[in-house]
Amino acid sequence: MDPENLTRVSEFVLLGLSEEQPLLFGLFLSMYMITVFGNLLIVLAVSSDSHLHTPMYFFLSNLSFVDICFTSTTIPKMLVNIQTQSKVITYEGCITQMYFFILFAGLDTFLLTVMAYDRFVAICHPLHYTVIMHPRVYGLLVLVSWIMSALNALLQSLMVLRLSFCADLQIPHFFCELNQMVQLACSDTFVNNLVMYFVTVLVGGGPLTGILCSYYRIVSCIRAMSSAQGKYKAFSTCASHLSVVSLFYLTSLGVYLSSPATHNARSSATASVLYTVVTPMLNPFIYSLRNKDIKGALKRSFGMTA
Repeated sequence: MDPENLTRVSEFVLLGLSEEQPLLFGLFLSMYMITVFGNLLIVLAVSSDSHLHTPMYFFLSNLSFVDICFTSTTIPKMLVNIQTQSKVITYEGCITQMYFFILFAGLDTFLLTVMAYDRFVAICHPLHYTVIMHPRVYGLLVLVSWIMSALNALLQSLMVLRLSFCADLQIPHFFCELNQMVQLACSDTFVNNLVMYFVTVLVGGGPLTGILCSYYRIVSCIRAMSSAQGKYKAFSTCASHLSVVSLFYLTSLGVYLSSPATHNARSSATASVLYTVVTPMLNPFIYSLRNKDIKGALKRSFGMTA
């Protein structure tokens, strides 16, 4: 591409999901409020109740905090654009949004992996659980998750900053999605695509492998138990986590595996709502509906009798 055909980028246009803007505003505002309120309740319950100061609930409160941040990187901007009837986002704002979206998406995968490891230790090594999952250990696991996610987001953002863009700056999405940004570039994107797919396999496939290995060991340990009641109790402790993992990975993989097949960016944007909005919204319900500890902590927090 000749230099004169390139343009200095100052802003992008987010095309969004559809033209039904008033309906979308009400729907996404409701989903966002439910997501923030539900996850804040989880954080409040864990932080205020000493009975929940355990590794499992420490990871859960971190996951809830990350889900709030994850949703807040995309939905507020979308709501502002609908309300002001503007689809514009600045170049700096787009890069910033992309960075934090990758950061919190990566944190979700790492935290789900750490939670699977926690359940493995609790079920397969119950006598050594407090020794293995020492406060310093599970604090370090969360810290490493933050560092790895931040480095990944920084790498992807720097790779986009080196790209040049042409006059067509329309993103067929409701946020600045990495793959869509790369596709808009006029300069060579071979290195970007190579890094993007390599990191996706590493950050997405690595944690998934860890989760599958943990649950393989968990199932083996549960099958070795002689008591039916013990098997049920062991399985019930990881049922909520398994549901969240399935919801997150199935929706994420479904979006990215179907988008090349459909060749329809607008359909991909609609489908991505599942893991960017719906999954964080459902997580508090999945973890609290059958969890007596969480419900009891919330009742005590609001001064109600259990």
